[in-house]
Amino acid sequence: MNKQESIIKLDEHLETPTLFGFGRGRLITIVVMVLLLILPIAAWYMGNKFYLDFSARIVCLAIAAVSLNLILGFGGMVSFGHAAFVGIGAYAVGIPSYHGYESAWLHFPLAIGAAAMFALITGAIGLRTKGVYFIMITMAFAQMAYYFFLSLEEYGGDDGMTLWSRSDFGFLNISDGLTFFLLCYALLVLCVYLVFRIVHSRFGMVLRGCNSNEIRMKALGYNTYAYRLTAYVISGAMCGLAGALIANLQDYITADTMTWTRSGELMFMVILGGAGSVFGPVFGAGVFLLLEEILSAYTIYWHLPFGLLLILSVLFIKGGVNGLIRRGWRL
Repeated sequence: MNKQESIIKLDEHLETPTLFGFGRGRLITIVVMVLLLILPIAAWYMGNKFYLDFSARIVCLAIAAVSLNLILGFGGMVSFGHAAFVGIGAYAVGIPSYHGYESAWLHFPLAIGAAAMFALITGAIGLRTKGVYFIMITMAFAQMAYYFFLSLEEYGGDDGMTLWSRSDFGFLNISDGLTFFLLCYALLVLCVYLVFRIVHSRFGMVLRGCNSNEIRMKALGYNTYAYRLTAYVISGAMCGLAGALIANLQDYITADTMTWTRSGELMFMVILGGAGSVFGPVFGAGVFLLLEEILSAYTIYWHLPFGLLLILSVLFIKGGVNGLIRRGWRL
């Protein structure tokens, strides 16, 4: 059996991901994405800037969650250090700004490139391990990055650094909250579509095959290490983009962005939304941040009920929020 025949055979055993799901689930997904766009804009015009900024935060973290889902949900690689790529993307904006270089055409390519390079180096080492060893080595690399940026006293150290102005696109003024939100939303749609195209391609089919049965894929002649490393680098680059957006959103950069707890939050967003689904991480990021915001408004001990709700949702909602939507809200 040659590779072309094997990839066709593999297609018979792997569910082909679709962009919007099926039936009622497709309609609900479209409605949710439209509301995510329209409601913050309506709030902005009504003079409530908070909801626009809050929605921009959801969108930025959704990009990071979508990137993690590429390797976790589709590739089966449990990375506990993905927050490092977010932090690297953020510092790729902050450090040049500190030295007077405020061009977005420098910031964003640098953020994507630096995160991709870090992913290539760490992934080349980490992907030679499996299971709990891969989890621990990704967390170790993230902690190394955290302590490295924490030691840079010139750039704020443990106090962080302030971004005095947002990245300058020239023709696009992202200092305006609405313009920035629309940019973030457009990039989220682009990232979701990119992941959809990747997992729908021959490359994505091999990646999912590695998740399902890596030994079989090797026996069929595929270099599974190269496929998984490529996916890891793409994921890291996308996370770097999210970090650049988050830096511009918060106007503040700190090494705390890279801690393992932040990586855990991203992982929870993916699982809560539905790992291995195209739109799941978007829903997961939205629900995660909404629960955090609502519960913290009622009590300073919001972490306990928040944690219990997340655990219950993972235990009793099969496929996460995306699975619930695809079933048309029928449990």
